Amino acid sequence: MDLEFVEKLLKLLSDSSADEIEIEEEGKRVKVVKHRNNSSIAHEAYVPAYPQPPSQTADAHAPGATGGEGAPSQTLHHEIRSPIVGTFYRAPAPDAAPFVDVGSMVQTGAVLCIVEAMKLMNEIESDVQGRIARVLVENGQPVEYDQPLFLIEKL
Repeated sequence: MDLEFVEKLLKLLSDSSADEIEIEEEGKRVKVVKHRNNSSIAHEAYVPAYPQPPSQTADAHAPGATGGEGAPSQTLHHEIRSPIVGTFYRAPAPDAAPFVDVGSMVQTGAVLCIVEAMKLMNEIESDVQGRIARVLVENGQPVEYDQPLFLIEKL
């Protein structure tokens, strides 16, 4: 890859609504990430090509709809929603611990999960401070745009 090619990638990214682009050619990889606050911090993660099937299913479109005791109320919890269509991963690598579990305390900006879209790993961050009340999607499951991923009890 030459500098002219990289400059074309930068222009393509700045002219598009995409937030990042990653190209691999002849064993060389270039990843360009665009952030709204003009800082460019890129994180890479290994995610398996074929995710393991979930051990149980979660109805991500009906948070708190389980009824009974202990069902979280949406009025007391903040929803973290998927900004893109893709595949949900709870950890940065197959053998790594999840970013967060139920009961984990999170700060604003903390990474909660990864949503893979078109082989790009998009870190989803918390926009509030609080405690994870519920994980609404199983690892390796496809998610839709604006689908709830987590419920956070705000502090």
